[in-house]
Amino acid sequence: MSACCSWNDVFQYETNKVTRIQSMNYGTIKWFLHMIIFSYVSFALVGDKRYQRKEPVISSVQTKVKGIAEVKQEITENGLKKVVQSILDTADYTFLLQGNSFFVMTNYLKTEGQVQELCPEYPTRGTICSSDQGCKKGWMDPKSKGMQTGRCIEYEGKLKTCEVFAWCPVEAVENAPEPALLGSAENFTVLIKNNIHFPGHNYTTRNILPGLNFTCTFHKTQNPQCPIFRLGDIFQETGDNFSVVAIQGGIMGIEIYWDCNLDKWSHHCRPKYSFRRLDDKTANETAYPGYNFRYAKYYKENNVEKRTLIKVFGIRFDVLVFGTGGKFDIIQLIVYIGSTLSYFGLATLFIDFLINTYSSKYCRSHIYPCFKCCEPCAVNEYYYRKKCESIVEPKPTLKYVSFVDESHIRMVDQRLLGRSLQDVKGEEVPRPPMDFTDLSTLPLSLHDPAPIPGEPEAIQLLSKEVIPRSSDCPVWCQCGNCLPSQLPESHRCLEELCCRKKQGACITTSEPFRRLILSRQVLQFLLHYQEPLLVLDADSTNRRLRHCAYRRYALWRFGSQDMADFAILPSCCRWRIRREFPKSEGQYSGFKSPC
Repeated sequence: MSACCSWNDVFQYETNKVTRIQSMNYGTIKWFLHMIIFSYVSFALVGDKRYQRKEPVISSVQTKVKGIAEVKQEITENGLKKVVQSILDTADYTFLLQGNSFFVMTNYLKTEGQVQELCPEYPTRGTICSSDQGCKKGWMDPKSKGMQTGRCIEYEGKLKTCEVFAWCPVEAVENAPEPALLGSAENFTVLIKNNIHFPGHNYTTRNILPGLNFTCTFHKTQNPQCPIFRLGDIFQETGDNFSVVAIQGGIMGIEIYWDCNLDKWSHHCRPKYSFRRLDDKTANETAYPGYNFRYAKYYKENNVEKRTLIKVFGIRFDVLVFGTGGKFDIIQLIVYIGSTLSYFGLATLFIDFLINTYSSKYCRSHIYPCFKCCEPCAVNEYYYRKKCESIVEPKPTLKYVSFVDESHIRMVDQRLLGRSLQDVKGEEVPRPPMDFTDLSTLPLSLHDPAPIPGEPEAIQLLSKEVIPRSSDCPVWCQCGNCLPSQLPESHRCLEELCCRKKQGACITTSEPFRRLILSRQVLQFLLHYQEPLLVLDADSTNRRLRHCAYRRYALWRFGSQDMADFAILPSCCRWRIRREFPKSEGQYSGFKSPC
C-alpha cells in the first residue's frame, strides 16, 4: 500500500485553526448578528413548526346546490308578444362536471323546434351570398351550422344565404339577455362536503363538524366553519357583482385550506375558506367573454325527431383543496437545527469582509486620505496580517531576488529571463514581517556585550561609499565583490546577480553577515541544534557548513520559508561563503536550471 493510502492517513482527524480577535467592536457586531439569526431561527422553528414532518392533504369533494328560481321571459307567438313564467329547480340549473367542480346556470338562449332538414344559413360575413356560385356544395366550416348544398336561397326579405343541411331553423346569433334570466340565483346555497386524509399520519377528518346546524350560512367572521355558502356572498367576498357576472357567466374558485397541527398537545385541524375569481374580469375586452356552453333536449313530434337547443350562460365553481398536516418528528428537528447552524457563520463572513476591505492597504488604494488619519484601517491591517497569509503558486521556474538597498523582494519567472538576473525587473512582493525569534538560538557569546558606562552607543550602518571595481569584476556587479560565473553561457543568467541594485558597499562587509552567516561557531551550533548526534568529519564539515550558510542567508534576507525555497543568492555572497568554507576540489556546481 502506498504512503498516501496508509492506515495512518485514514485514522486521523483534521480541524481548523481559529484566530481569536479580542475587539469590543467586532465582538459587539458578532453577538448582534448572532442574536438576529437566533431570533429568526427560533421564530421559524416555533412559528412555521419546522420540527414537524409535514404531508400534503388528500381530499374528496361533494357539492349540493339548493334554491328555486322564477323566470319570466317575453316571447312572440303568432305576431303577439306575451310573458311566459316558469319555475326552475336544482335539476334545471345545475350540471355535473368532472373533478371538484359544479355549474350553476344564470342565463340562457333557446332555439326550439329544430329538425334536420334543408334551410338557409344564419347570415354572417362568410354565409351571405348573391348567387349559387358563392356557395360550395359539401363545404362544412367549423363555425357554420351545417353542410352547404351549393344553393343560394332567400333567408329573409332580399337577404340571401347559402343553403345548408342542418338542425333547422338554425340558431340565431344573439346577445345574452340583460338582466340575467336567473338573477335570483345569487340566493342559491351550496353545501360543500370535504373529506381529507393524511396517510403518513393515519389521520382522517372532514369539514362538517359534529352537531352542525344545517340552517347556518357561511360568514367570514361570525360563522367561518359553516360549509353552506350563499352564491351572492361568495362574489361579495371577491368584490364582484353577481348580477353583472350572471349575464355572461364566469368562473369562481372556492379555496379550502387545511393547516393541521396533529400534535397531541396542540391539536388543531379546521378548514379555512377563501374565494378567488378565476376567469378574465375584463369580459368586454376578450373575444369570448364569460362562460357558456350548449346542450339540447331531444323529443319526437308526429314521429319526427326534434330538439330544443339551449345556450347556457352560468358560473362554474371550482373547489380547490390544499394544505398540509404536520406532526412532531425528531429527525426533522435535528435536520432543521443542523441546517441552521451554518447561518451563524454569516457573522464571521461579515466581519472578515470588514477586515479585508477596510485594511490600510485598501485605504491607500481606494480611500487615499484614510491611510493618514484613519486609525481603524491600521487596526484592520494588523488583524489581516494575523489572520491571512499570502502565498504564490510554487512553480519550478519561480525565483525570488532580494537587494540590500530595496525594501521589497522581487519575484521573477525564470522562463522570462533573456539576460542577467541583475537587470530583470520582476514583480514586487512585500517583505514578510521581521521575526527575531531565531536569534535566540545563537550562542550567548555572540550577543552584544554590555555597554560601557559613560560611552554613547553607536549604530554601525552599512557604508554608502562606492567600492573601486577590481579588474575581474563583471559589468553587472554593483558592490565590487562579485565574480564571473563558472557555468556555461547558457546557464549563467541565474548566477549574474549582485547584492545591490545600485552601486554601494557589499552586504558581505556588514557585521550581521559576519556574525549570522560566516560564524563557524553559529553554523555548527545550528547543525547540532537540528541533529544533536551529528558527527562532522573533515571531508563533510565545509560542505555542511557551506550549505547551512546558504540556507541561513536565504532565511535572513527573505524572511519566509516558502520564499527561501526559491531564493537566488547574490554572486558576492556565494563566493564569500565559498571562500570561508571552500570545497577541496575547487569546482562548484552552481545553478543547474537552464535559462
